[in-house]
Amino acid sequence: MRRALRTLCGLLAALALFGIMMLTLVDVAGRKVLSTSVPGSLELTELLMVVVIFTSLPLVALAGEHVVFDSFDAWLPSGFKRAQQAFIELLCAAALAALAWLMWTKGSQMTEYGDVTAQLRLPLGVFVHLMSLLIGMAAFAHLLLAWVPVAHHHVGVGDTLMPPPEQGPPR
Repeated sequence: MRRALRTLCGLLAALALFGIMMLTLVDVAGRKVLSTSVPGSLELTELLMVVVIFTSLPLVALAGEHVVFDSFDAWLPSGFKRAQQAFIELLCAAALAALAWLMWTKGSQMTEYGDVTAQLRLPLGVFVHLMSLLIGMAAFAHLLLAWVPVAHHHVGVGDTLMPPPEQGPPR
C-alpha cells in the first residue's frame, strides 16, 4: 500500500514538475524568438505548483521527514515514545482528514458557482477537489505510520520499508 501511494504521488509530482519545466522553456523561448509568451502560463504554473505541493505531503509523511521536536526523547522510555508517536500520527491523520473534507466541500461550492481562473477559464473546483484528495492521501499516510512507523525518524522503531544505508569500507 505504501509503495502504491509513494509511486502515485511521486509520479504526479514528477509530471507536474516536468510540465512546469517545459512550460517555462516554451514560454521563455517564445518570448525571445517570437516576441510572444504562452497565454496563461502564469496560471498553468500556479496550478501545476499546487499539484507538486500537495503530492509532496504524502511523500514527506511516508518518508518520516516532517519537522519533529525530539529534545526530550533521550529521557523517555521507548514504549512511551512509541505510544506518543502513534498518537501524534493519528492526530495528524484526523486533522488532515478534516481539512480534506472541508476542501472537498469548498471545491464542490466552487464548482457549483462556476469559479474559473481569470485568463484560461479553467474550473477551479477541479483543482480544489484534487487538493482535497491529495490531503486525504496524506491523512492515509499518517494512518499507515501510526501502525508501522519509519525508523530513521523515531528512535527505537524498526523500519521494514527501507534497507539500512550502505556502509563504506572502514578507514
